Amino acid sequence: MKKLIAIGLFAAVFTVAFSLPKKLRLTLPKGWPKPANDQSRKPLSPNKVLLGRALFYDPVLSRDSTISCSSCHTQYAAFTHVDHALSHGIDGRVGVRNSPSLMNLAWNASFMWDGRVASIYNQAELPIKHPDEMAETVEGVAAKLNRQPLYRILFYQSFGDSAATGERLQEAIGAFMLTLISSNAKYDSVMRKQSEFTAQEQNGYLLFQRHCNGCHTEPLFTNLGFENNGLPVDAQLADIGRMKITGNPADSLKFKTPTLRNIEYSFPYMHDGRFEKLYDVLGHYTGSIAESPTLSPLLRRPVALTANEKIDLIAFLVTLSDRHFIHNPDYGYPKNIFQP
Repeated sequence: MKKLIAIGLFAAVFTVAFSLPKKLRLTLPKGWPKPANDQSRKPLSPNKVLLGRALFYDPVLSRDSTISCSSCHTQYAAFTHVDHALSHGIDGRVGVRNSPSLMNLAWNASFMWDGRVASIYNQAELPIKHPDEMAETVEGVAAKLNRQPLYRILFYQSFGDSAATGERLQEAIGAFMLTLISSNAKYDSVMRKQSEFTAQEQNGYLLFQRHCNGCHTEPLFTNLGFENNGLPVDAQLADIGRMKITGNPADSLKFKTPTLRNIEYSFPYMHDGRFEKLYDVLGHYTGSIAESPTLSPLLRRPVALTANEKIDLIAFLVTLSDRHFIHNPDYGYPKNIFQP
């Protein structure tokens, strides 16, 4: 019976792999800026993306095979988590930050809340080796993958060599994450003149442009920079943000500006997940900003919004929800690989 299962597994993988084209270019939304990622250095291929997708959903990446990338980055939640403020890892351990949403990463020149990673092809190593997340090493993961016939096939199809290495597994995961492009929300349809905002959404859009667009710049809805947004410091976490990486006091309390795309799905909000509702987020910006030397200049003047204006602004933010993105089968669990 085991032999028959193995034969069926190999047949399924070979059928998928050999039917895929050799090259892949990302479909970039019209009018968007040029991506920061240089694909000429590590060209994408459908096979490499498929391998990365399999790895993304496989708990083999963790020390005890209980935690996968998707454990903290769930597709229906815009590739973050929704059931707790801080990331959870092996043995029930709790991290110190909320997991960021994963989308439109081709435009990012740095990764993580504090920007400590400069390449998407090195990003996976941090959660893999973090003691409160996966508590493994890329070398340890590679050794486990080399003992699995399925992955030897997938690595061969992706790299022309069946050997799994730490560098190759990170490249494959990075390739998959580069394909996570969200550009089909109602907002995008309006910008393409295929639909129109309601009166409430239009008023919310005007409020957004007046108060929010400086940090959450269209069309990515992030300026890709680091800002101190005036959150009072959590005494228990005592997170100083980017300064922990750079050592520069000018970076104190600065965190990467998250995208607002799919924000309807990606609660809780902020780097520490302290807010569960968008209305609470707006309450922070209109009434509880903490002054400090590194506070974003864009927040040094008060943001005044009435209760109705907050509702209108939230109505606009919901137009950034891309249902195609969170239901796209190409981004989901690869049943054709794991369940032939």
